[in-house]
Amino acid sequence: MTARVFVAGSLHLDVILNAPRLPRLDETLMGETVTYAFGGKGGNQALAAAQMGATVSMAGRTGSDAFGRMLHDRLDASGIDRSQVITDPGPSGMSAAIVDANGDYGAVVVSGANRNILPSDVRLPADTGILVLQNEIPAEVNAALIAAATARGVPVLWNAAPARPEAHRALRESYAIAMNGISLVVNRIEAQGLSGQADPVIAARDLHATGYATVIVTLGAEGLICCTAGKTRALPGRRIGVISSHGAGDMFCGALAARIASGQRLEDALDFAQSAAALHVSTPVETRARITSDAVEAFAQRR
Repeated sequence: MTARVFVAGSLHLDVILNAPRLPRLDETLMGETVTYAFGGKGGNQALAAAQMGATVSMAGRTGSDAFGRMLHDRLDASGIDRSQVITDPGPSGMSAAIVDANGDYGAVVVSGANRNILPSDVRLPADTGILVLQNEIPAEVNAALIAAATARGVPVLWNAAPARPEAHRALRESYAIAMNGISLVVNRIEAQGLSGQADPVIAARDLHATGYATVIVTLGAEGLICCTAGKTRALPGRRIGVISSHGAGDMFCGALAARIASGQRLEDALDFAQSAAALHVSTPVETRARITSDAVEAFAQRR
């Protein structure tokens, strides 16, 4: 089955700085290298799904600057349909990330053109196998797309990052959207922010109880918690050498969407997505774009 993934979300040009550690408050720290990379959670997840073999289309906005042209070029090179990517006058979105010697990072995002997306700008393609959303574009756009997907029986993968409790509540209270077609993916911090529970297992169960079809709480190297159909399961992580954890969550979501859209059962899709994220973080940044579905499958067999 051809996996058809539709991503609506942010597009940023990432500026990645490598430094021995993250700076303290009021400290100026000398860095080591700088890299300019395609980014935005929406863009990264679209690229990841395409790398994993899905047919991908994307909706979003870029600016009319050089960053915007670089973003378009990368989408085109990846074979992603960008007919719903609109160019605004002004700046594109961007982020600045600092990666330390252990591969951990902190980042600041400036949304730029991403703030200007309107529900009327975006239409759900007729052949969509799964809709993928995040929280870096206006909440009303996500709500309109979820409503359209729900009406057509299209599954939704919502990576609710960064955590925005008001968007979580608005789906039920302001937009009256049924949650039973949505698979929610959050990390442990986001899960706590949405549920008020520090324990990721309790957080997953509480969020599932609000109506989501599936809740997945990612735990980095510790694996993940999945709560679906009233059952909770822990999937362990893989012990690997981490070069950089930057983008791991987006690879996980893109790979998961690609496999769900292809008809793979959730348990197998989660295992594949975990392997894709593990291979991503253990691969040098400059060669990550060459990771393929076959490479992930081979990597998974080495456990």
